[in-house]
Amino acid sequence: MTRTHDADTSATPDERRGLLLKVDDAVEPDVEQQPTSPAPSHKRKRFAGFSVLLSLILSATLFELWPRTQDDTRIGRNALYSNGTHEFKKTVLMVSIDGLRADYLDRGLTPHLLDISREGIRAKYMKPIFPTLTFPNHWALMTGLYAESHGIIANNFWDPVFQDTFHYARVESAQNPSWWLGEPVWETAERAGIITANLMWPGPWSTSSGVNSTYFLPWENNYALEKKLSNLLEWVDLPLEERPQLILGYEPSLDQAGHATGPMSKAVNMSLAAIDLFARNLTQALGERNLTHIVDIIFVSDHGMMDTSHPTWIYVDEIVGQSWKGVTRVDGWPSMGLRFAPGTNVTEALERLCEYTLSHPDQFDVFTTESFSTDPGTSLVNLDVFNYGKMSAGTVEPMPERYHFSHNYRIAPVWIVPRTGYALTDHTDGEDGMSTGNHGYDNEDPSMHAIFVAHGPFSQGAKAAVVARGEDDGTGEYVMPGFQNVEIYNLVMRLLGLDATDTATTNGTAGFWDTFVLPDA
Repeated sequence: MTRTHDADTSATPDERRGLLLKVDDAVEPDVEQQPTSPAPSHKRKRFAGFSVLLSLILSATLFELWPRTQDDTRIGRNALYSNGTHEFKKTVLMVSIDGLRADYLDRGLTPHLLDISREGIRAKYMKPIFPTLTFPNHWALMTGLYAESHGIIANNFWDPVFQDTFHYARVESAQNPSWWLGEPVWETAERAGIITANLMWPGPWSTSSGVNSTYFLPWENNYALEKKLSNLLEWVDLPLEERPQLILGYEPSLDQAGHATGPMSKAVNMSLAAIDLFARNLTQALGERNLTHIVDIIFVSDHGMMDTSHPTWIYVDEIVGQSWKGVTRVDGWPSMGLRFAPGTNVTEALERLCEYTLSHPDQFDVFTTESFSTDPGTSLVNLDVFNYGKMSAGTVEPMPERYHFSHNYRIAPVWIVPRTGYALTDHTDGEDGMSTGNHGYDNEDPSMHAIFVAHGPFSQGAKAAVVARGEDDGTGEYVMPGFQNVEIYNLVMRLLGLDATDTATTNGTAGFWDTFVLPDA
């Protein structure tokens, strides 16, 4: 049997090598004080008329230079805006903080992120896709697709067509574009002639269509936040014709601390404080460049984190019995996606799993996926004998629709999903595989929820729209309801001025952002 558990492995620097193009020195804008307009003379009407005309011309000029609000977005994605010293196009800067659980913002350790959200907008939470793992969710943020649609169904899994294993830390698979389905935001943008930059966002260097980000800095562990801040701002400070309009960044330190010491640890709190300072410095730097009315900055995360320091271990091989010898693949830690060799008594294996869940109803669930009827190891099994789909303890269930995790041949035919407080294993792996903190569980569990914080022209327009509808008085922070992360692709596209004719098909909700961004934004 082959296991594809998350191994703490990394590629060599040569394998990870990429190119960060040289950029010009940062340009600090010199924002001059606005001149005072002279008062018109009451004795000279002609001069007064000229003054009024001049004022109208100046107002129109300033109106052209100031970025459009929701009522002014029809000028196209190539419109130019001024920060007082330089011209800019619509720009989106999105940073993912791996493992930033939504309720971390309630700890009193993120005053700057909360200040940013008060000036901008945030969601109560952002719901990750299932499974709540790093690579499936970062690709969902990029493509607007669920795992069953974009193909990255776990951090590690077997592909029966490729006859190969995907592992996030193996360059041979992680950087092979044939594994990655869907169209990421940076591919859509590049196709539309928009320059993009990518700082370590989890995913391939190029797509199966051969499209790359214009600027790309590949993964490097222990890469200081200060250096990432410098990289992001170097891209912002490039000359207009070289400057990216879509900038993506990724930071894993909080997730690493959560795995090592758990979500309630001092190490997590220290990392959280450092992330908060980074967010302040980045937003402040944009303000110093007079870009807060031009650049939309979005902070997101991929999933939350759960305390798994003292789980109750479940030895699935003991439950399954002799049929466990026929298990050929185990995918998708902390769940178990099982594939069986042809001729294995899968009926007995499922019977034993059902009997166990009948007497232990709160420990795990047993689901089947679309591939159950076609996989050589399970296609002959009659599921009706297991009270299939009866939604009660002791039964085998179809994968819940809300997971959107069934319709892909890469998803193993039998999927065992642990409940909170439990961990799945066998006697080969034992109890050494679980970290102090972990994720990958039900995406409706609050501990798995992610963040969404936005600042810039989008957030100001969104708040104005909410006030106009009478849903908020505009005097305090506006927290929008929680939403699914597959909506992010469409938001980024609209902020860049791309419409439906430019963009890819997604699993996002049609019209989701209509109450915040005009259809032609």
